Amino acid sequence: MTRQNEAARRGEGEDAAGQEPTAVLPETAAQLVEVEQLQQQLGQAEERARNHWDQYLRAVAELENLRKRVQRDVESAGRTGMERFAQEILPVMDSLALAVANAERSDAASLAEGQQATLRLMQKAFENLGVREIDPGGEPFDPARHEAVMVQESPTAEPDSVLQVVQPGYELGNRLLRPARVIVSKAPGA
Repeated sequence: MTRQNEAARRGEGEDAAGQEPTAVLPETAAQLVEVEQLQQQLGQAEERARNHWDQYLRAVAELENLRKRVQRDVESAGRTGMERFAQEILPVMDSLALAVANAERSDAASLAEGQQATLRLMQKAFENLGVREIDPGGEPFDPARHEAVMVQESPTAEPDSVLQVVQPGYELGNRLLRPARVIVSKAPGA
């Protein structure tokens, strides 16, 4: 095939007047339309990307603000809890200070009465704070809430039950602050 034939087949070459054709072939027009559509889609995709980037930046800022707010709330709750604790314990402190100040002028009976009043104040403060005493006398031994300081034979008590409470334990809500220290029973000869 000659060069002219090949050029003619592709739509190239000169026309009868000797000028190159200026008509756009249908394939080229379709490609232009496709390019136009792709440019529109690219513009839309870029707009969506900008919107997503803006949303991302807002979300990051909001998350940072939330983190700071939660940190402030936690610090405030800690201060409030400590303030509440201090307010509950202050009357106990006052009672103990009064007892020490009057110790030289008081007799044994009034000192004992003052100690009992101070103990009642402390128990009331614990109650107001939600601190509960664990006194498991006679209950089955529970290693999660009790600390065995000794095991002792007992003909009357159930084996592995608490015979005596050496030191009471304490809970705050459902959280163990200190286990009760106890003497645990065992069967005779075991």
